[in-house]
Amino acid sequence: MLTLPRWGLALTIALALIAVLAVPKILQLRDNDESAATPESEQKLRVKAHRVAPVELAERLATIGTVRANESVEIVSEISGKIAAIHFDEGARVNRGDLLLKIDDSELLAERQRALYRVELAERAEARQQQLLDDGVISTETYDVALGQLNVLRAELQLIEAQLLKTEIRAPFKGVIGLRWVSPGSYLSSQTRIASLHDLDPVKLDFSVPERYAALLHIGDGISFTVEGVERAFNGTVYAIEPSVDAASRSLRMRARSPNSDGALLPGTFANVDLAVRSVAGALTVPAIAVIPELGGKKVYVYRDGRAEAVPVTTGIRNEREVQITSGLEAGDLVIISGILELQPGLEVELAEAAAGGVEAQ
Repeated sequence: MLTLPRWGLALTIALALIAVLAVPKILQLRDNDESAATPESEQKLRVKAHRVAPVELAERLATIGTVRANESVEIVSEISGKIAAIHFDEGARVNRGDLLLKIDDSELLAERQRALYRVELAERAEARQQQLLDDGVISTETYDVALGQLNVLRAELQLIEAQLLKTEIRAPFKGVIGLRWVSPGSYLSSQTRIASLHDLDPVKLDFSVPERYAALLHIGDGISFTVEGVERAFNGTVYAIEPSVDAASRSLRMRARSPNSDGALLPGTFANVDLAVRSVAGALTVPAIAVIPELGGKKVYVYRDGRAEAVPVTTGIRNEREVQITSGLEAGDLVIISGILELQPGLEVELAEAAAGGVEAQ
């Protein structure tokens, strides 16, 4: 019988213990290798989808505009003179015909009185000449001289009356008076700025659109717009269109009216304008993110029988979120709208549970 030395027996026991401890590690490495060998293609991609259904789609255009007063005028005097009285307050509302300012008219009143006396004397002279003409004492030519003098004096009186009317400056339309730039006793000329008058209800909105939309826009079209400092949106109606396209900007100028009973809109304000240029009823639409441009056309991925299928499509009008599909899809198709960059034709995908209503699967 062979007897092992003590050191050999100890070595044998140590090797046996190492082998027992190593078996679990070897099995774990084998399992990891088998898991790593599983193809990634067998793991399905989870996606969201949009169910195609006919809807009404409006193509909208965003542009910029400027708010303007319905009517606006700088109030100035047609004649020179000293201000006798001011009859308006800054920021006040006035009606058409209200007296705003009175210019001193004392000299004109004196001139009118003198003209009245002259007309009265000329009328008497003309009457005497008429009697003499009827009696055959004077000729028609002599009478015509007296009548001509009377008519000249009457015309001079009318001129003075017209100048007197200009000493009263009245509101040409109802509106709001702006800041006053003159004081009582100031001397006015035709260049002196007195104040401004604005009709603010309704207001006008000027804006331009690219020339390619010229045939799609008409008088009566509705618009919406926003302005800085006011959270709500305003509505308006197009009432005038410039009959020609601006050659420099290749744009078409349009003008709309918007109610402004609360005075929230001020002339000169910058506006962000939104308007619908055309609308399609029963349009098949998909989210814009689903449409993939490619050489020679566009495509979308459709969920069919558990796989992603690439479908060529043609598009129509669009807005900021949706695109009309004019060919390639039918109502009820499920268009994939997530994981677009990972999709390949024939790739197995897993569709998430459909949302209520069946319009979108998520």
